[in-house]
Order: sequence, then C-alpha cells, then structure tokens
Amino acid sequence: MKEEKLTFKRRVYRKICNTFMTALPDKLYIQMLYYVRTGKKLDLNSPKRFNEKLNWMKLYDRNPMYTKMADKLQAKQIVADKIGDKYIIPLIAVWDKVEDIRLDQLPDEFVLKCNHDSGSAIICRDKSEFDLQAAKEKLQRCLNNNYYYYSREWVYKDIEPKIICEPYVEDFEDAELRDYKFFCFDGKVKFLYVATDRFKPGEEVKFTFFDENYNFLPIIHGHPNADPLPERPSGFDEMKEIAEKLSEGIKHVRIDLYEANGKVFFSEFTFYNNSAFLDFEPDEWDCKFGEYLKI
Repeated sequence: MKEEKLTFKRRVYRKICNTFMTALPDKLYIQMLYYVRTGKKLDLNSPKRFNEKLNWMKLYDRNPMYTKMADKLQAKQIVADKIGDKYIIPLIAVWDKVEDIRLDQLPDEFVLKCNHDSGSAIICRDKSEFDLQAAKEKLQRCLNNNYYYYSREWVYKDIEPKIICEPYVEDFEDAELRDYKFFCFDGKVKFLYVATDRFKPGEEVKFTFFDENYNFLPIIHGHPNADPLPERPSGFDEMKEIAEKLSEGIKHVRIDLYEANGKVFFSEFTFYNNSAFLDFEPDEWDCKFGEYLKI
C-alpha cells in the first residue's frame, strides 16, 4: 500500500494498529484495519461482502476444531483420517527449536516451514548451496511471532509453534507446483483460483479465478491473471470432490490443494482468504462471493 494513496484518517488508523497491535480488542482492531486496507467502513451488523462476513466469522464463529485444522501439522492427520494418507505430503522431520535442525540428516531437496503461520516456507533445491544459518534466522523470527495479532485470525492464536520439514514437490514437466484454492460454502465448491509462477525468479505470482466448472472469471485479487490461462488439470474432478469432503459441515473454508505429476496433494485449510482485507476487482465480486456465505 503506497503512502500517497492513504488518506490522513487511514494513516492515523494504521499508526494506531501498528503501535497497539497486541493491546487493541479484536473487534476494534479489525474495524480499524479493514478501513486502513480497503478504505471502507466494516459493516458487522448486516454484512454483505465476502470480506465483511469473513471478519464477522473471526469474531463470532469460533469452533475450537478450526484451530486444529489451521495447524499444518495436525491438519495432516485430520485429512488422512477423512480421505486417506495418499493425499498427504509426508513429514521428514518436526522440530521445536531451530537448533535441532541437522542439515546432514535431510535430503538434497526439501521444504522448511512453521505450522502456525503463513509465509514461512523456505525451499531447498540443492543442499550443498543451502544457507542454513539464514533459514534458521527466518524460522526463529516466525517461531517468535503469534500470527493471530496481525489480522486477528484467531485460529492461529493457540497453535503450538513447530518447524516442519517436508519433501520438495514439483511437476517434472514444467518445474511448477500449481496451487489450487477452492472456496467451499457448506461443503460445496463455488469458486477457485490457481496460483502459478509462485517460485519463478523475476515473476510475480499469478492468481487466476474460475467457477466450480472451471470457467474463467474476470477477477483480479491482489495479483494479475496468468497469460495464457492455466489449463484445467487432469485431476480437477478429484480435487473438487476432495475439497467438498474436507469442507463438509463448515460454513466456509478454502481448501488448498497441490497438483503435480498427475497426483493431488493436500496443502492447508484456510478460513480467512487473504486475511479478509484484500479487495476484489471488480468490486462486485466481493458481494457475489458473500452471497454464498450464510452467517
């Protein structure tokens, strides 16, 4: 967000949110940050927008099971119990402290990440060139952070922080790990977007939206669409079925899946898409998504 685009009121609110992040009550913090990020007043009494309803759910839909599902470690067992462990990327190791990471005990390619946050993933493609010290420093910062405070996504608040090591997975054909994010409402897929170019040097990640039948939707949501559009994956029907099974009985959750080499893998449960503070373009899609979320 560029400074010149913020009104004086939004700059003041941002300063308050940053200064008193851990002290402000959830409701007030969410209302102020929503205004900072979108320039709109958050309607919690009669929400219509998708982002409004997600923020309402942060405050008033607090099923303890959601914390277990948001925990990237516990989620593996939850998914395995429900649809089978063939969809789970296996664990190589789990550590409580960065000091416990032993590079000599890991394969040449792997992924390190924390179980309690977003954005902590570190990819190793060649262990001989891997900067372990830099990785430890990043992971330690992540372990010290309670991700809940940044956007009041309460599901992360009580997760016990750990470091996870998994095998690195990519498609042999194009060295891509396509990420399919299914928006599920009461156990039914209504929308999805495909994240591509996530790890391509010099390229911005692409978010390309489709409806439940994989028809392109003209939506910009934080990142540009891919050009050309990502083709419908061979396992699309399987992924859709998985997403609906995993979201059964939940008002809304985004089911994130990977597809590589003709195989589908579970990624994570996401309850608050982009923290519920990211605009849709055109703006009407915020309301269209919101129509499916019944609160």
